[in-house]
Amino acid sequence: MKFDILTIFPESLDSYFGSSILKRAQDKKLIDIKLHDIRQAATDKRKTVDDTPYGGGPGMVLQIEPVYKTLKKVYPRKNKKTRVILLSPRGKTLDQNEVKRLSKYKRLILIAGHYEAIDARIDHFVDEKISLGNFILTGGELAATCVVDSVARLLPGVVGKVASVKDESFSEFDKNSGQFNIEYPQYTRPEKFKSYSVPAVLLSGHHGQIKEWRAKQTGRR
Repeated sequence: MKFDILTIFPESLDSYFGSSILKRAQDKKLIDIKLHDIRQAATDKRKTVDDTPYGGGPGMVLQIEPVYKTLKKVYPRKNKKTRVILLSPRGKTLDQNEVKRLSKYKRLILIAGHYEAIDARIDHFVDEKISLGNFILTGGELAATCVVDSVARLLPGVVGKVASVKDESFSEFDKNSGQFNIEYPQYTRPEKFKSYSVPAVLLSGHHGQIKEWRAKQTGRR
């Protein structure tokens, strides 16, 4: 699967995508992540990509032209297997059902805003908007990273064991209650830390009892 991120700060994402599971997935050619610098589409010597908002107000607004030019360079023709996404507080809140839906595409193009906002005319050139929740970040780069990470780990081979993805929190959705499952608590060595011990059932070796305990500990949210 291919991921393209349009941003004015591509260097801020290098370390995360260059380590751990996502790096291994790229090395194995399971995913392809490309960062595109919107500033490269600016026309002046200073590579200006923002300006003051019409109507007045605080902050600066990302101009439509460099964002649009970068998008057209990356994605010159529309494709049903590609989704262009704007990270925006006006978007639909991302949850695991949305992540599963997005994982069905072959390519995701993520536009990360910065400053006060992106010129609202960008709405005419995206397929949808996504928000992480009811809070504000300094830019859309972290939100784009969350989308890439959450989608990539559902792809075959990215996470080592299929069970790690199948049984984890938010992997199941109860339509009746409208809630997701929350995975049971996990423990590892040492058996005792200060005055806190691992539940005895997990040390028993009795798989049936362990399964029953884990089922009882699984919650909903």
